[in-house]
Amino acid sequence: MALDYRKCAEQIAANIGGGANVISAAHCATRLRLVIADNSKVNKEALENVDGVKGMFESNGQLQLIIGTGTVNKVYDEFLSVTGASAASKDDVKAAAASKMPWWKKILKTPGDVFVPILPAIVASGLMMGLVEAIPKFWPAFGQSDWFAFLDLVANTAFALLPVLVAISSARVFGGNVFLGAVIGLMMVHPALINAWTVGNYAAGEIPTWHLFFFNVQQVGYQGHVIPVILAVLLMSTVEKWLHKKVPEMIDLFVTPLVTVLVTSFITFTVIGPIFSILENWVLDGAKWLASSLPGAVVMGAVYPWTVVMGLHHMYNVIEAGMIAQTGLNTWMPIASAANFAQFGACLAVALKVHNQKTKSVALPSSLSASLGITEPAIFGINFRFMKPFLCGMAGGAVGSLFGALFKLGAPVYGVTGIPAIPAVNNVPLYLVELLISAGVAFGLVWIIWREDEPKKAVAAAPAAPAIEVPTVSVIRCTAGQVLQPVKGAVIAREDIPDDTFASGVLGDGVGIQPSDDKVVAPFDGTISSVAESHHAVGIEANGMEMLIHVGVDTVNMQGDGFTCLVKEGDAVKAGQPLIIFDRAKIKAAGYSDTVAVLLTNSDDLEGVECGAK
Repeated sequence: MALDYRKCAEQIAANIGGGANVISAAHCATRLRLVIADNSKVNKEALENVDGVKGMFESNGQLQLIIGTGTVNKVYDEFLSVTGASAASKDDVKAAAASKMPWWKKILKTPGDVFVPILPAIVASGLMMGLVEAIPKFWPAFGQSDWFAFLDLVANTAFALLPVLVAISSARVFGGNVFLGAVIGLMMVHPALINAWTVGNYAAGEIPTWHLFFFNVQQVGYQGHVIPVILAVLLMSTVEKWLHKKVPEMIDLFVTPLVTVLVTSFITFTVIGPIFSILENWVLDGAKWLASSLPGAVVMGAVYPWTVVMGLHHMYNVIEAGMIAQTGLNTWMPIASAANFAQFGACLAVALKVHNQKTKSVALPSSLSASLGITEPAIFGINFRFMKPFLCGMAGGAVGSLFGALFKLGAPVYGVTGIPAIPAVNNVPLYLVELLISAGVAFGLVWIIWREDEPKKAVAAAPAAPAIEVPTVSVIRCTAGQVLQPVKGAVIAREDIPDDTFASGVLGDGVGIQPSDDKVVAPFDGTISSVAESHHAVGIEANGMEMLIHVGVDTVNMQGDGFTCLVKEGDAVKAGQPLIIFDRAKIKAAGYSDTVAVLLTNSDDLEGVECGAK
């Protein structure tokens, strides 16, 4: 049965606290991405059971609902219609989510924002490096050929000039000029500088030095460094933005870039580079100890999935890039692979064990995705949701990481884990054993420990609400839309309403209705803008039309006796939806006319206003 996109969107909106609780909304190929104002209003259990929602998770301040390719865009359009939210891009949603993050999480998130866009180049280069270096082991003559030299050049380019890629991506993240960012990156690996990878060949005192004021700056490049480059471009972007605000437009074009590059380059080579290169090396030494020591590997293999949950796992790219730059071998990758493949094993166990077809339909493809290194669907859609599979995955990751550290597994690549990393790893047979151990431990624990919850007993369904009867007669028409007859009865001209204020048109053009029924319904899809305290009148707005529906003449004096209002201010209503129930007999007994005034209060602002039944 085809999915009812409108119903799906309505149920999503109802379980997130309505449109007023949505800060921003966008969608990607498979997911509806929302930033929520008050998370306490989100009914997560109900959201997971909405027909059309295949999974749900929170990441980087976003509530992401997995809906599926070809479907999410249709649900998204209905969602915008239901909630009144405005369309946003994924970048808009990310920015809205980032604004809600605490400062420490923003700092940890920045390396991920920088590295994610350049991962394709890094992954391609790393895999090629693994293949190029592996071929001579089986075919020694290839290592002496021109083809080897050429392919080695191609494979190494991204790593040799990594600061340039990092600088360009950082400029995009910090809002600076990407070309100025590229200049900063190129400057830090300029051929006139001694290559950082060969500086160890120089004896003490042989390294040329600049004497700039009271700074003694060694003329050494920053090949393989990441943190100094990111901080340099952060400074560059800050200086550039400040100058754009202060420098007159007439000279901004040449003054701002010139001053920006000079200031940034001087501070980078005298302060940022020397200090943070040392700090970065300390971080790398600590990471290498964790990756190589058995206790450290066990801890990181278990903790890694939690950093995925918090959206902080991309920060490891800095560590991995530094490892490759220093030693040519990324020993952090086997830890990440063990952790990710363990989540694959846990999710696969759920897929094979669960009876709920909706859960099974999410778990199986999510587990396959995790085996390729993309664990978010498995973690958020299944493992973390049920928690025990997630904990079993942590155990599998710890055991697998222990194995990887014991046999010193690694690869000249980062940003890739699981099955795709096989061609690049330094010991393929042992790496496959690590993956099997990780997934096997997690799978076995889930199979033994986890039990599917018993389905909740069905609650007797409430009586179905009566179908809404949408009026077919329009009583007011204009370029903004039409107003349907909100109450059954005879339509009379506005001038014939037995009240001078209404009849004169001072409250707007419209009609009167002598009712033959006791129910007022919505004349169009809109939002309730006002409700009278005595419940005898409501205001409704849509598409620039502002309506007043007033039951009776001088009925405010009845102080609500005989009137029941079914809506409140801010409610979204559909054409034909009941708004007011009134007692005509009581109105007449009180000595008042029961004529209903239907007035377009801003008729003077609208074009083509035409009144009368049609």
